[in-house]
Amino acid sequence: MNRSHDCHTRLKRFSRGLSLLGASVCAFSLLSSVPVATHAAPEPAPVATQWEFTFEPGPLRLAWVEEQGERKPFFYMTYRVTNHWGGVKLFAPDVSLMSDNSNVRRSGRGVSSAVTAEIIRRLKNPLLESQTDIVSNVLQGVEHARDGVVIWPAEDLQADELTVFFGGLSGEFQSYITGRNTSDPQRYTLRKTMMMRFATPGQISGQGDRPFELVEKRWVMR
Repeated sequence: MNRSHDCHTRLKRFSRGLSLLGASVCAFSLLSSVPVATHAAPEPAPVATQWEFTFEPGPLRLAWVEEQGERKPFFYMTYRVTNHWGGVKLFAPDVSLMSDNSNVRRSGRGVSSAVTAEIIRRLKNPLLESQTDIVSNVLQGVEHARDGVVIWPAEDLQADELTVFFGGLSGEFQSYITGRNTSDPQRYTLRKTMMMRFATPGQISGQGDRPFELVEKRWVMR
């Protein structure tokens, strides 16, 4: 009787082992069918490996400015950069604004000097510099921090989201190759860039001077 019971137990264990083996084979088969990205896009180093400005962005806002007898909308954002890295570092900002329809525009393009001067006047900061005036060497220390503003024509007042890509803040870069296994591979140089994503719900034209909500801020390679 004990021998029969022992045999029955062994059969149950053997059957359970076959079931687990089958499940493992099935799982392996499913995993094998999932494509693996062997060349993922580069990410910034977790800790800065090259020089980097300390960056303090202000809010993204909308301003209506009179230009040539017409009232026009512009997006603008103030910021401060400080050189805590040491030595003397050249600051040459390269800033773009992207709406959710993928329309990308670099700051300053389509913005007259008169519009820039008017927005700076409204902000009442005597240290504020335009994007062209701020391009220069930055000495080390908080006493040498620079305040700037970037401006874009507000061409898309229906966008649900706006993204700012702020380059020129870091010396970190990486090479990235696309189409490596094709007859026409392309090599790109990607630079560490601050990405800031803003929500723009409702009618942008009625936003007034209220800042847009910042929903994401992080470093990317672009």
